[in-house]
Amino acid sequence: MAGQDTSLKEQENPQERGILHVWTGYGSSGIPELLPGFGSKVVLQAALGIEHGLFLTEDGEVYSFGSFPWRLDCDTRESAVPILEKTLVGLHMVSVAAGSYHSGAVTKDGAVYMWGENSSCQCAIESQRQVPTPTLVTISDPETSPPELTQIVQLACGEHHTLALSLRREVWAWGSGCQLGLVTAAFPVAKPQKLEHLAGRVVVQIACGAHHSLALVQRPSPHEKKQNSEKCHHCHQLLLTMTDKEDHVIISDSHYCPLGVVLSESDPKPSQPDLENHSPSLPSNHTAESHTTGLPQTEQPEHAPSVADQVELAQNPGRTEGGSTSNSLLEPNGAPSNPKPRSSQYPDEKAVKEYLRKLSDISQQDDPVKGTHLPCPQTLPSSDDARPASPTSAAPSTFNNLMVSCASVVGERVAATYEALSLRKVVNYYYQSPSLPESSGSSTASGGTQHKETREERMKIEESMPDKKSFSLGDIREQGSEGMCRRLSLPGLLSQVSPRLLRKAGHARIKRVSLTPTPGTDTDTNLPSLQTELWSWGRGKEGQLGHGDVLPRLQPLCIKSLNNKEVVQIVAGAYHSLALTARSQVYSWGSNTFGQLGHAESPTVIPRLAKLPEGTCVWDVAAGQGHTLFLTDGEFFQPNVYYSGQQVVHDTRNTDHSPTYTKQPVLLSSCSKLGYINSLFAGGQRCLALADRNIMGYIASLHELASSERKFHCKLNDMKNQILRPLLGLDNLTSALGSTLSQLLQDAASKFSKLCYLIGQHSFTLNKFLHSSKDVKTLVMLEHSKVFLDTFKEYSSSVGNFVVVGGFQALAKPTVELFSKNLQTLQRLSEVTDENVAAADLLHILFYIPIRHLHEYARMLLKLATCFEVASKEYHKLQEVSCQCEALGLHLKKKQKEAEYTYSFWKTFPGKMTDSLRKPERRLICESSNRGLTLQHAGRFSINWFILFNDALVHAQFSTHHIFPLTTLWIESQFEEISNPNALKITSPEEQFILTAASPQEKTKWLRAINQAVDQALSGVSDNMALGLGGVMRVEPPISRTASYTFYKDPRLKEATYEGRWLAGKPHGKGVLRWPDGRSYSGDFKNGLEDGYGELIVPCKALKKNDHYQGHWKEGKMHGHGIYKYATGEVYEGSFQDNMRHGHGLLRSGKLTSSCPSMFIGQWAQDKKMGYGVFDDITRGEKYMGMWLDDARHGNGVVVTQFGLYYEGAFSNNKMAGNGILLSEDDTSFEGEFSDDWILNGKGVLTMANGDYFEGTFSGEWGAGIKVAGMYFKPNLYDADREKARVLKLGKLAVDPDEKWKAVFEECWSQLGCESAGQGDVFRAWENIAVCLTTGKRQHKDSPDFRSRSHAQTLESLEIIPQIVGPITLDKYEAIRKYLIKACDTPLHPLGNLLETLVAVYRMTYVGVGANRRLLQQAVNEIKSYLTRIFQLVRFLFPDLPDGGSLIPVKDKKPLGSEEGNSSDNGSQMITSCSLLLPVLLPRLYPPLFTLYALDNEREEDIYWECVLRLNKQPDLALLGFLGVQQKFWPITVFVLGEKIEIQSTTKDVCYASAVESLQQISTTFTPADKLKVIQQTFEEITQEVLTMLQEDFLWSMDDLFPVFLYVVLRARIRNLGSEVHLIEDLMDPSVQHGEQGIMFTTLKACYYQIQHEKLT
Repeated sequence: MAGQDTSLKEQENPQERGILHVWTGYGSSGIPELLPGFGSKVVLQAALGIEHGLFLTEDGEVYSFGSFPWRLDCDTRESAVPILEKTLVGLHMVSVAAGSYHSGAVTKDGAVYMWGENSSCQCAIESQRQVPTPTLVTISDPETSPPELTQIVQLACGEHHTLALSLRREVWAWGSGCQLGLVTAAFPVAKPQKLEHLAGRVVVQIACGAHHSLALVQRPSPHEKKQNSEKCHHCHQLLLTMTDKEDHVIISDSHYCPLGVVLSESDPKPSQPDLENHSPSLPSNHTAESHTTGLPQTEQPEHAPSVADQVELAQNPGRTEGGSTSNSLLEPNGAPSNPKPRSSQYPDEKAVKEYLRKLSDISQQDDPVKGTHLPCPQTLPSSDDARPASPTSAAPSTFNNLMVSCASVVGERVAATYEALSLRKVVNYYYQSPSLPESSGSSTASGGTQHKETREERMKIEESMPDKKSFSLGDIREQGSEGMCRRLSLPGLLSQVSPRLLRKAGHARIKRVSLTPTPGTDTDTNLPSLQTELWSWGRGKEGQLGHGDVLPRLQPLCIKSLNNKEVVQIVAGAYHSLALTARSQVYSWGSNTFGQLGHAESPTVIPRLAKLPEGTCVWDVAAGQGHTLFLTDGEFFQPNVYYSGQQVVHDTRNTDHSPTYTKQPVLLSSCSKLGYINSLFAGGQRCLALADRNIMGYIASLHELASSERKFHCKLNDMKNQILRPLLGLDNLTSALGSTLSQLLQDAASKFSKLCYLIGQHSFTLNKFLHSSKDVKTLVMLEHSKVFLDTFKEYSSSVGNFVVVGGFQALAKPTVELFSKNLQTLQRLSEVTDENVAAADLLHILFYIPIRHLHEYARMLLKLATCFEVASKEYHKLQEVSCQCEALGLHLKKKQKEAEYTYSFWKTFPGKMTDSLRKPERRLICESSNRGLTLQHAGRFSINWFILFNDALVHAQFSTHHIFPLTTLWIESQFEEISNPNALKITSPEEQFILTAASPQEKTKWLRAINQAVDQALSGVSDNMALGLGGVMRVEPPISRTASYTFYKDPRLKEATYEGRWLAGKPHGKGVLRWPDGRSYSGDFKNGLEDGYGELIVPCKALKKNDHYQGHWKEGKMHGHGIYKYATGEVYEGSFQDNMRHGHGLLRSGKLTSSCPSMFIGQWAQDKKMGYGVFDDITRGEKYMGMWLDDARHGNGVVVTQFGLYYEGAFSNNKMAGNGILLSEDDTSFEGEFSDDWILNGKGVLTMANGDYFEGTFSGEWGAGIKVAGMYFKPNLYDADREKARVLKLGKLAVDPDEKWKAVFEECWSQLGCESAGQGDVFRAWENIAVCLTTGKRQHKDSPDFRSRSHAQTLESLEIIPQIVGPITLDKYEAIRKYLIKACDTPLHPLGNLLETLVAVYRMTYVGVGANRRLLQQAVNEIKSYLTRIFQLVRFLFPDLPDGGSLIPVKDKKPLGSEEGNSSDNGSQMITSCSLLLPVLLPRLYPPLFTLYALDNEREEDIYWECVLRLNKQPDLALLGFLGVQQKFWPITVFVLGEKIEIQSTTKDVCYASAVESLQQISTTFTPADKLKVIQQTFEEITQEVLTMLQEDFLWSMDDLFPVFLYVVLRARIRNLGSEVHLIEDLMDPSVQHGEQGIMFTTLKACYYQIQHEKLT
């Protein structure tokens, strides 16, 4: 707990925390002492080298003590009193590390400082053997551009190397030796380099031994693992191996990559003086374990030169094929050595690799088989030249023992593993080394002072051969004569293996089941992952790499035997390694010379469990040169320290004494007086502990919580490994339990495994918490309490489900069989002392044990809370989580009882119904077997049994039952038809019934039970759980709710499932309805029926496509506007009524590329075309505009074709039948009788384009030859009357414009609430408009078209109804006009929707084939009809608006908005439909209308344009003269862009330029009023220019004005002037025809005709 916790009742003294104690050895010599001369600072971390140490204080300062030979000042080279590293003051360090003779520290910003011995660049500084003071090391990533500085979070130091772990979880290395793991040929490495081999992996922790390295790596999740290639990336051997036997082939995918380096053929012998100084004899009482391990030597590992010491020699690229180097290897004294020639045979190399791979499999089990270790004690000679006993002599016994161990583990696979492999050959291959050093090691005590010299000499040897490295990592070279290459047969190999062992191992009754959560689980995001791998590399002579051999490794290799052990902490001694698991166990491997591994098992080249007293939980480990420390849980939660390894004797006078060491870990009783130890550290021969005193019980409570969690995790692990895993591994489990029970058991096991994993993570985080500053706010239980509570809930639920279906009763038999009727393990784990308890009950008790731990959490957190002030945040948070744990514990206890109650109910329930009703997650609440609840008016002999479950109410009768899901159940105690005071009315979606309770109490009980059950089913939270966590319980569930239900009775909805909102038993609101046949409806419901806006999908199996409707509904039927997309490809968009197309609609048939594309827009009735409509037959290039009856053309109509044919007349039964008029493109016409399409039949008149005509009887198809019987007339040229008589008047047989699009206007009236035009209430109309706007807004809120700000503002302004009351004034008229403009801008408004539809139908009619000049007059009349009918709507909404033609008096002087231009005088304003509506309507219809005008006037406009082009070739003055303009109106000078220009005879396009520009604007306007304004503006410009010329008042006469205006018209060059003139003439407001603008327009029209008939002379 950091000093930040100011809320502690009493502020602790800094001396109470982080107290440092140091000692060496164990027993009487191992008495911890305080470091002398050190003040009261709080120590957070320490690190120890061989002869020095350093530690980090809470304020970020670093202190050193011990021996410092690298310091420049001789006086400061040794100090027992800690010395402050002044260089680091103010940098705030967060981590320290110590190597053998160098040190490092990391700042809070991730910078690294190094100092000490630097002979191998282990301080990352070049050409400097020693670094006296901390120096900054720059670590930059060259892969980034520009190179970024790397932030470091952890350092680890060895003897010649240093590793750093970055914030990105990458490893960086520098120094010398293969322990760097770098792909480099140059040693030493001074610049930190990234370890590429671990790139892409998340490294959690690093550790360094003297010459080896360890990294704890987070295991990648399955989806992150890359696909394996065919060959191993490192040794380049095939991953799949195939061995061909006589009668079978063995294929193996368990490739094991040894990553071995080439072993040197000879080792340089140390010179004689070195032997004398460094090699006292090995004590004669050296234990036998070291021989049985099969290691190359048994001497003390610190100084003995060995195979591993010569890694650099082994990596010699200059080696010849024979195995010798190109130059003789020199001994240190210069004498040449004679290496033996190498004899290599590939088959044996393969065999060796296979053996190595299989050897690693031994460590797959936690506990080796007892009794396989047969010690073979041997004493060694004590002479100086003593050589260790050759391992070959001990080999047969060793490896036969090993074989027994292997056999017990791998069973029958042992034959395939060891076939044709000579064990003796393997032994000799590894351990026959003719040049082994003759020294047998030296004791640590005597040899300590010479460490440095030995290291320096060793470094000289290594550096004497630079850059001689080999990268053939897979090539394991072998020594020995050819005679030893023979293979032994299999019988000889296994002769000493017990047949019983083989038989037992081969009895594969139980299959291995994985109960580990997959990496990357939810908890891994908040808590440290336990899914880890341990990778090691460097020298492996002592087996410290853990790969089952003694080979060095150049690059990291995963220790596969630890993959599923959940390693959470790694520690490296000088020559041994340790791994602490989440289960509080320690695996150790490597040198065991002094028993530092904590066990006497062999071989020590693979990880094995340290042998601590049973039940001991280890939670911290430290390792030194030859010893190991274990921090374990002790009595009263005060930690114990165990010591394993060499005893340190301080009396060094007698060099012949035998070193003593532990046979097994020894408890250091002296450490129990130190207080609450939180961390251990070791290095050299020293041990160091950090301890806290108990303040206000806080520290003790933390240790109690952590200890309790560790024990809980061990308990869960025992349950998992001893009960669950064996049970799930039974071959016959599924057949014994059945698939359902088996699946439920798997689910419970999975949830148990998840809980176990979470507790393991929590246990580890509590360990880290105790090592850290212990700030309670960072407790994981407080930060992520929801994760814990949810995991317990999930587990409890899965076990409850198993209980309900009688899982434990069914599991009892397999359990008894598995444990051979000896249930002691089960009883012990279940904590049951009574031996008579049945197996099913034992299992039941066992599975519910984890739930009890919640109360333990509650108690511990409350205990912690009492250490704080009641008002503090810490107190409140601890108490809150404590209450949550207690509430959940009680809730789960209730859930357990519910499950047990439900199981006992099912045992008594009739069998047939049990099968259909019993569901694992279903719990019984209450039932009416006591006749407490009966059906009202039930028969005397009827049986009605009501059972209330947590998800349904079941009504059971004789042999049938009905299930009513609770989510769709409504219960009423008060209702209209109540007759019995104890009656309850039950409503479900398809049924209603009344129940009668036996008494008021029964009624209350059932009412409350059903209401609670319904509420819980809806909310998904249990009642007391919600109350325990601060929830509020409702008296009764909501009448409106969201739920899912499948109908079984309703004929229309049978088997359909509804999901959505409900109200009192009926779907009401938003919901989705799905039928089994694929139909689905999604949208609004009202009283159980589709009502509102919705979407329907209906599959069409024949076409394998869907019908799709999107639109409005009413009372379960399509009603209103919608879009229906048929599976055939047709699309209908328009009105529906009673599921039929009815009203105005558009039907598209096929696409343009399909065989019969067509389009119909018009009126529908009862799914048929009826009334006026336009049909565009795209295939035939014809368009019909006319009346329809029963899907057929019937009545008057018009047909136009793409070839210019025009027909108007009568239709009957889809044919042209009756009188009609037909015109061709060249104006040939026929007026008479028709019998079919384009077929003349009967009397008529055929008129030629030149005026000649036939009169008589016609028969035949137009364009294919016609028979004529009649008279031919050639009209007299002077017979003017007769000519006039022959001119056809088109349109008289077409549909009257007021008859067109009636349905569109009717829909608008109905939207306003009127049954017919003008028949309705105005106030209701405005209400309906408001409803349309609101619902439209809600419906289209997500549409991008409706999200623009301007559109939102328009809708807001439309929601305000304009208050137009009383006589219309100009202001009121203006308000109406502005409202109409806004209303017509949005399709959500009925008027806007009407306008949008009219524009669509108009364009559909007159675009494409409809762009026929004969249709112009009909198009104009249609617009006039629109204006009249819309004006009627407007007058209905604004009743005070006078009828067309009325005048509005101008009361104020406010000028009329210049838009109208139709004032008859200055005192009044004329109201017409044109002036009010044309500005809104015409711009939208302008393109198709103007195209028709252009087509109609094409011929005369061509003449006009030709004339314009010719006349415009003349200069201005010439043209003015030609047109007869009086000379006084000829400009002499004009201003162009402010510059005065004189008019010359050649000047062109300058005179009256402003008037010309004004007139050209006529083409940019739409409405006649706007065009008239342009003409008026042009006249004003002409007048202004003339006034400027004459400089006097002037009145125009038409004779003067016309020629000037004619000049302006010519110079304006308006291409379609004729169309403009005719459009104004047709649509101008009648009120302006005789006014000023009318005269001006007449002038323009006269100019147009004048230009056409102008004779150019």
